[in-house]
Amino acid sequence: MKLDTPIKRMIKPVILILGAIISFILNYYQIGLLIILIFLIDNFYQLSIFWKKDMDEKNLIKEIDNAITDNLEANLIIPIALMDQQGNIKWNNSMMNEIKSGDNLVDSNILSIARGIDIEKIRESTNETHQRLILNNKVYDVYSNKVDYKKDLFLIYFNSVDESKDKKKTNESVMLIEIDNISEALDTVEENLRPLIVAEIEQKLNSYGNRIEAMIKKYDKNKYILSVLDKYIDQEIESKFTILEEISKICKGNKLEITLSIGVGRGALTPNENYKFAVIAKELALGRGGDQVVVKNNDDIKIFGGNSKEIEKRTRVRARVVSHALKELIYESDNVFIVGHKNLDMDCFGSALALSTIVKKLGKKRSIVLGNDTFAIQPFFSKIKELEEYNDLFTTYEKAYKEITDNSLVIIVDVHNRNYVGNLDFVENAKRKVIIDHHRRSTDIVGDALLNYIEVYASSTSEMITEIIQYILDKPSVSVIEAEGLLAGIYMDTKGFSFKTGVRTFDAASFLRRMGAETTEVKKLFTDNLDEFIQIAETIKSAKIKNSTAIAVAPNNSNTVIVAKSADELLNITGILAAFVVCDINGDIYISARSVGDINVQIVLESLGGGGHLNIAGVKISDKSVDEVLVMLKDAIEKYLKVGE
Repeated sequence: MKLDTPIKRMIKPVILILGAIISFILNYYQIGLLIILIFLIDNFYQLSIFWKKDMDEKNLIKEIDNAITDNLEANLIIPIALMDQQGNIKWNNSMMNEIKSGDNLVDSNILSIARGIDIEKIRESTNETHQRLILNNKVYDVYSNKVDYKKDLFLIYFNSVDESKDKKKTNESVMLIEIDNISEALDTVEENLRPLIVAEIEQKLNSYGNRIEAMIKKYDKNKYILSVLDKYIDQEIESKFTILEEISKICKGNKLEITLSIGVGRGALTPNENYKFAVIAKELALGRGGDQVVVKNNDDIKIFGGNSKEIEKRTRVRARVVSHALKELIYESDNVFIVGHKNLDMDCFGSALALSTIVKKLGKKRSIVLGNDTFAIQPFFSKIKELEEYNDLFTTYEKAYKEITDNSLVIIVDVHNRNYVGNLDFVENAKRKVIIDHHRRSTDIVGDALLNYIEVYASSTSEMITEIIQYILDKPSVSVIEAEGLLAGIYMDTKGFSFKTGVRTFDAASFLRRMGAETTEVKKLFTDNLDEFIQIAETIKSAKIKNSTAIAVAPNNSNTVIVAKSADELLNITGILAAFVVCDINGDIYISARSVGDINVQIVLESLGGGGHLNIAGVKISDKSVDEVLVMLKDAIEKYLKVGE
């Protein structure tokens, strides 16, 4: 058994004292005196060692203190402490107060200051040791060294990771520029004018690069990379990136306005990390419809621009590629769960219903997971529940939690923002996820998706699902009621084919009509009863108009359908370019916004935590009154209009 040092120290004097006592008892006085003499000599020797050791330790501490005091910078930069083998602090500099405030930390134990530090590791190591600790919500790299001429003393110093990064981070940003619609714009002009447009774009971008003293390199027909000093990016942020407007003013006979998507990465430790930030930022700009700049500084994201309408992409290449990828993911899954957003609407539900049929035809078990927020789809949902073929289709989140496996696939339709998915916990617990959505990309996107199909140019998710059906199935077909569900989704999001309607929208509607969808049946799904009509009329009556923008308040506890329809109806009034309807529903404040396109309601409501499209957006705000939200909304509108000027 290994004895502790204090016990070992007691053995020798105890033996000597016992020996002396026994000698005197047995009348061996000379031997007893000899033993006492040996005891006194040994104690004097041990005492001299202790005095010497104590003086050496004091001298060492004094030398360190003098050295640190002479070097004022070292005393101010990082916390430093000297400790013994038991972790008791023998000396510390003034910066240790950053970790634990106190007039005197000497003789206190290091564990009382830096809980989690491994004293045993420090004591046993012959080289420098390193540990990472979180102290007072800050991350520290803790290093230790043995003091050379005293093995039982250790120098500990704490280096703040955050401060280290601030000191080392690069002062250059990476900018990626992509021309959004060069092909579409060139298609609108005569062939002899196309080189002039391309030349003017290049001239303006190169001039812009020279103006901000950037290294600029064209690496594709419509893509550029720039390396820029941070100070110039700060200037661009201040001026709201005027290059967007300069490019949009190019007019050489082109009928389409030319726009840019720009991603800026900054604030990282290396240029490569800044480049990765810039890639993410540009993808976000493209996913939000282009014509904007996204600046990513670590976790901080700023967005500028985004005031133009999205231009429809006529190519179906991406739809075909996504369809094949989705097909493979479904085949590889045990079962498939389809989820939508809170407060289901016909675009979300119609898409989910048709998608469930695709999964079934591919031979996999499928479920549509529903909450209690089905009011807006009740007319259609009631018809579905009467059909026997859909008896096993719908489930609750409680049941889905029990059935989901690591190899299940969760398909999220008509939403990608974490704050608006039907059940965030269920979605985040899923190992395998797919997102299919048409809303402008949010910064708060559901993470770790195997496949992101966010097509901001599409009129609706129903349009996207209709295209997928035609590529994913060998014999594309859906039932009549499923076709009507999809057509209802398109009809709703395009406001009767009057908003954001492109060639592909009509192609999708044509396919659904061939599948038997009746437009009259679709129209019936959106009719109002008398009570709803009266509530809409009361809401419109409350509207106040300023700067061609109407703000109305719906009666308390109206439903979200009334709020949305009221906003739609306000746009039918001459002189109103944008409409915002506010309503208190069960303690939460809802805002539904519509625009004819001159005012970007998405940007307005994004500042309040919402999202959507340029001409359709919404937000839910908790813990505020209607009056407080009205003040916030008016401020957001004024700020948007001021920036626009």
